[in-house]
Amino acid sequence: MGGSKLQRGLVLGMSTLSFTMCFMVWMMFAVLGVPVKELLQLNETQFGLLAATPVLTGSLVRLPLGMLTDRFGGRLVFFLLMLACVLPIYLIAEATQYWQFLVLGLFVGLAGGSFSVGIAYVAKWFDKGSQGLAMGVFGAGNAGSALTKFLAPALIAYGSWQTVPRVYSAIMFVTALLFWFFTSENRAHRAAGSVSLREQLKALKNPAVWRYCQYYSIVFGGYVALALWMTKYYVQEYGFTLQTAALLAACFSLPGGVLRAVGGWMSDRWGAQSVTWWVLWVSWVCLFLLSYPQSDFTVQTVNGERTFHLGLGPWVFTLLMFVVGIAFAFGKASVFKYIANDYPQNMGVVSGIVGLAGGLGGFVLPILFGALVDLTGVRSSCFMLLYGVVWVSLIWMYFSEIRQTPLMGKVASARLEAQGE
Repeated sequence: MGGSKLQRGLVLGMSTLSFTMCFMVWMMFAVLGVPVKELLQLNETQFGLLAATPVLTGSLVRLPLGMLTDRFGGRLVFFLLMLACVLPIYLIAEATQYWQFLVLGLFVGLAGGSFSVGIAYVAKWFDKGSQGLAMGVFGAGNAGSALTKFLAPALIAYGSWQTVPRVYSAIMFVTALLFWFFTSENRAHRAAGSVSLREQLKALKNPAVWRYCQYYSIVFGGYVALALWMTKYYVQEYGFTLQTAALLAACFSLPGGVLRAVGGWMSDRWGAQSVTWWVLWVSWVCLFLLSYPQSDFTVQTVNGERTFHLGLGPWVFTLLMFVVGIAFAFGKASVFKYIANDYPQNMGVVSGIVGLAGGLGGFVLPILFGALVDLTGVRSSCFMLLYGVVWVSLIWMYFSEIRQTPLMGKVASARLEAQGE
């Protein structure tokens, strides 16, 4: 905490803008990968690897960046991180071979590490009663995934696919300068400055941290994976053009980012556990419906054989994806409310650990999506996989948290005891 209201507002506003631009760049292959796939004649697994490569780097650097943030402050780390991404983004326009896209994708993926920097930087400027909302507002920068679905197709239509990395490079450079000149640093927030690496990593011994990693691998990892996958899914499953497919895919990405602030407010009011529990249940139901593949089956009727078609049309499919996007947005905020409550002094490290797990989920899942399609030929197999992972999370949460909660809640139980006296 500390600093004037104007300082806190500028820190939150500029951090959110910067994270939005970083996330937009991080998710660029969700759209850019479609013409590149056609150019290089990639199969589904190769496309999944291409789309997920930036996510790998962005995941692996989250923990060290979180530790650097605790030690040196978020302002400097965030600024240097954005500058480091400018050149690799631009060089994508010069790539001509698959391995070149993969290597440059690894460097561009550094932008994804901005989350563990920004979340710790922002949280320390606000008190506990408003941290959930502040972190939710910052996390709304996930909407950069939707922004790239609006901007990248327009740039491709205006010029070519090479236009996208060139424009994104300029945007990143300008954003880095704006962030540096309009934000502040409070040295008091560097609470872990004298803490050793071993002390910082002690959080890894806590089972609760691993549980939060599991939750976040769904609500964030699943969000990233689907944000990367959905544009191509609409093109291949429903035959839409790239521009229409990207627009419909944004119906999932946009609420999945913007409504994170609402999830933060809900977590402040009703608690991280309640919000996360209901997020997982809503996701489980929607993913069950999304898992059903397009099917034709024949039955014997009194009038002879009759064939029926069962499957989700594009509008029902989009509605379900919209609901999943909202649920994931609330879940992303509630998981970090857990962290703010339990680890206020070393949020950078713990958020880095949890963010690493979520990012790795976003890296592995698109590759598995592609492999499942190559193996089974069923495009909805991606939702079958997510359905199973959510089911595991629900079971884990029930046995570790929910089963230990009084049937009528602590408040209600205390009230009944008081009345009994």
